[in-house]
Amino acid sequence: MRTARLYLRLLGAHFRSLLEYEADFLILATATVLMQVVNIVFLAALFAKVPEINGWTFWSVVMMFGAVALAEGVGSLFFDGMWSLAWQINRGDLDYFLVRPYPVALQSSSTNVGINGLSNILVGGLMIGAGLAHSDVVWSPWRVTAGVLLLISAVVIKVSINLATNAASFWLASPSPLFAFALHQVGDLARFPLSIYPFALKAVLGFALPFAFISFFPIAYVLDSGGSKWLGLLTPLVAAYCAGAAALIFRRGLRRYESAGN
Repeated sequence: MRTARLYLRLLGAHFRSLLEYEADFLILATATVLMQVVNIVFLAALFAKVPEINGWTFWSVVMMFGAVALAEGVGSLFFDGMWSLAWQINRGDLDYFLVRPYPVALQSSSTNVGINGLSNILVGGLMIGAGLAHSDVVWSPWRVTAGVLLLISAVVIKVSINLATNAASFWLASPSPLFAFALHQVGDLARFPLSIYPFALKAVLGFALPFAFISFFPIAYVLDSGGSKWLGLLTPLVAAYCAGAAALIFRRGLRRYESAGN
């Protein structure tokens, strides 16, 4: 509880500093909403030509877009600082973190707040809600509980992948997170049903880099759709694996840290 309380206080300090520039806040929030609106318009134009994509309807794909947006929003709002890890390593800023009585990974993650995360969380939640409202889902206490658990697990997977890929900066001599950003772009493929991709890409998105467990498998289980819907139940296990792997990679990388020499 103390760790969580301190983390929120660190984020709160950065959040208040960002709100000093209200115009920047409003512009960034509006731009993020417009990006999601463009995604919906694109989907609407696509499904105006084809009623389904491999058995997946417009609203089911909207839910996948919403799940990705929600996971990215939580990552941006609460853990945006991890995208600065490469710069912190390059400048030797981790020296300050190492001498403080607080986890280094959390110190790094709390150095920035992504205001765009608020918009992504809001719009992503609305997209999921709209998709559910237009879907014939038979609700039960178990399905509601499972849906919430799968959504939380999807967020954990996204944040863990971000941490693991950014931790690669301990081995890469670059002040920018090019490797992490490249894999983040790959994750955008999870906005669409996994079944439309060739086998090699399915293996990458489903197992090597389990982005499909952020959107496709959880949504398939909730909607009771698709032949692999049962894999959605594995989402919490995948989340635990990703979190453990990310923590291990970060600790191994931290042992390699040699400061900037100043």
